[in-house]
Amino acid sequence: MTEHVPATAGAEADARRRQRREGNTLLAAMLTNGPNELIDFVLPLWAGAAIGLSATEVGVLLAVEMVLSMVFRPVSGVLADTFERRYVAAAGAALYGVSAAGYALAQSAPVAYTAAAVGGVGGALLWVSVRAIISERLAEDSAVFPRLLSSQETGAWVAFIAGLTLIGLIDYAGVFLACAAACAAAAVLLLASPSRPGRPRTDTDKGAAEGTAAAGLGAVGRRLRPMLLAVVLTMTAESAVSLLLLLHLQRGFDLEIGEIAYVFLPGAIVMSLAAERLHTYVVRFGRSRVLMAASLSSAGFAVGLAWAPNPFVIAGLWILSGLAWAAVIPIGQAVIAEASGEQAGRGMGGYESARLLGALTGSLAAGVLYDSADWTAACLVAAVPLLAGAVVVPRAVRRLGVADVPAPAPEAPGRPEKPQASAAADGASGAESRAETDTRTAATKRTPLRKQKTPRQIRRELGLHAALFAVAQLVLLVAGLSWMKDLLTGDFGELLLSGGREQDSSVTGLLYGAGRLWTFILIADVLWQGGRLLVLALRRPSPESPSRPSGD
Repeated sequence: MTEHVPATAGAEADARRRQRREGNTLLAAMLTNGPNELIDFVLPLWAGAAIGLSATEVGVLLAVEMVLSMVFRPVSGVLADTFERRYVAAAGAALYGVSAAGYALAQSAPVAYTAAAVGGVGGALLWVSVRAIISERLAEDSAVFPRLLSSQETGAWVAFIAGLTLIGLIDYAGVFLACAAACAAAAVLLLASPSRPGRPRTDTDKGAAEGTAAAGLGAVGRRLRPMLLAVVLTMTAESAVSLLLLLHLQRGFDLEIGEIAYVFLPGAIVMSLAAERLHTYVVRFGRSRVLMAASLSSAGFAVGLAWAPNPFVIAGLWILSGLAWAAVIPIGQAVIAEASGEQAGRGMGGYESARLLGALTGSLAAGVLYDSADWTAACLVAAVPLLAGAVVVPRAVRRLGVADVPAPAPEAPGRPEKPQASAAADGASGAESRAETDTRTAATKRTPLRKQKTPRQIRRELGLHAALFAVAQLVLLVAGLSWMKDLLTGDFGELLLSGGREQDSSVTGLLYGAGRLWTFILIADVLWQGGRLLVLALRRPSPESPSRPSGD
């Protein structure tokens, strides 16, 4: 037995390194996706207001970043498969930060175009490598991609709330610099991550890697082609619907940029909270059925938009779209990673390029639809490819030859182990007991090493957060800076969308905005912790369930 101890210790050390590598990557994804989404949202407004670009020049600015990012993503996939992925991802995060700082300092169109080009290359390096890193644990934990989506969307909605709250105080330049700082922190996290555990590469491996690098996507691209075409189709439709909605909110309901952001906010929060939960339905019903249901949900959202009477109904419908995306995106990334095998970087490069091509095509189609058809017809036309996705996407997944039902994610630590109780009740032999112990040990290596919080600890932390919030709101109320008071005593809808009343100074504006931001954070915390409590309550065994001698 002693000769197996070093191997076991080495396997446990590798498991810890993989988990730490994944954890750092997820946090880096959160820190970079927030700035990415926020900059994409405010960039057209900033380009016109700050440096006076015309509508055509703004279109060119956006196209420069998107086209370069789309072209460089397959190249990034080759780099991610050839070199250490955390270095490639860190370089991408650093370039993202340089791009954000460039926007902050830009006073002319050439500088802005340069910043956009740097951001496009940085995004290609970052996201392809991040997804390739996350795919490294897919075989032992099928929920890695839902966790990635949850991290990205959490970063997005937090950045939106913080950025749009503070933009009036620190201006666009301050927001861009804050985004650059977040990207720099992400680059440091990625550099501090452990290297990928695995066997050392031999000269033969290196020669093979160089040969496949020269070949580009090669066989991987040909195998993924059905899925990539399906991704282009669905992204075209979803991008068209998103842009149609944005144009309708701006021109049909006369909403300002901040008010539009808060219409999209509920869907982003739902995506961050629901991604991992929806994965349990993927494990239960299979990928094809969930993809079909998600496509029908997206089509229903597009049809519902045609007759939505106000922004509040639209925000509720957008949640339906968010739920669909929370199911579809992780499935797409997982099947691409499984079909790509050791060339996950190349697979993700092709997948990301397909998504961007669909986004570009959908944006152009949305502009034509909005100008040439009435609102109802435009929504119904956009719903057609989404409806077709209910057939096309599941078929594409089946053609890849991957499993329709993924393995369940490892159970959270602290749950009772039924096999152990069963073995004790049946009086298993010593050899069988050792075999089961080895099996449980192997399963434990795949589970997070941190201890799960008890319901009592969760309630205590949530109560402490609520108490601190109440004290802070009381102080703001006495000082006349309470957004909560304005929300409850004024026009609820207008204050919720506009952000509240203007303040006389930057200091009072900062305090007023901080109280508003904290309100959203508390709501998100209540939803998240409440969901955890509900899951724990559902998993708790009933009083009648403990094993006891039966009467048989």
